[in-house]
Amino acid sequence: MPAYSAEALILRTYRFGEADLIVVFLTRDRGKRRGVAKNAVTSRRRFGAALEPLTRGTVAYFEKEPRDLVRLDRVDTMASPLSSAMRGTAGIGALGHAGYFAELLDEWAPEAQANEKLFRLGAAVGDALAAGAPVEALARYFEYWLLRLEGVYPGIVECPRCGDGVLADGAVFAVEDHAYVCRRCSPYGTALSAGALAFLRQAGATAPGRVGTLRLGGGAARELEAAHRRLIAMHLEKDLRSARVLREIGPDLL
Repeated sequence: MPAYSAEALILRTYRFGEADLIVVFLTRDRGKRRGVAKNAVTSRRRFGAALEPLTRGTVAYFEKEPRDLVRLDRVDTMASPLSSAMRGTAGIGALGHAGYFAELLDEWAPEAQANEKLFRLGAAVGDALAAGAPVEALARYFEYWLLRLEGVYPGIVECPRCGDGVLADGAVFAVEDHAYVCRRCSPYGTALSAGALAFLRQAGATAPGRVGTLRLGGGAARELEAAHRRLIAMHLEKDLRSARVLREIGPDLL
């Protein structure tokens, strides 16, 4: 049975029998994999907190063809959102968003197909979260970059309907066009202010670790959350469970 070791992000776990867990993890070089963590439910000695969503570490596992499930041997943690969760009330937001980011990666990452750009985005955002980056700005940043890497984020420079409407002063998300259009072409719909668009333009040239340097007011953040929720739902054809949990927790606790 061949043994492998890879840098990976933990995406999610679920029960497998009485004592085991199925672990979904994203590797840099072999894509998304699924493995059995034996006795992970009844004994935390080998895995401990290493199976929390968005934990980055070295995963050692065994693979036997043609089985889809590998067997996890250990996970050596390199970075974890739990380090941010230890910082009082802010930790609730860190853990909630770690689950949200991991669920988005799980939905978009294909099985057993390497996607290094997607892995690097997840790893960098996870590290920023562990370092205490502001969670709301980081969430809007992550959504923007994920959709952009997947080639489905609308243009933010000019209106695709009229061709001469510059979007710097504000835009409206036109569902039928799957695009941001100027307010002259569509005065109704999910609107983005100049501040929200400025955040997106800055996010395109900013590393995840520097998200805290970007300006994002409360109103602009809510606009982007609404627009991104519609974009994500359009492509996944569902609302994510972790996103619903974040909305139920509410901004006061995040």
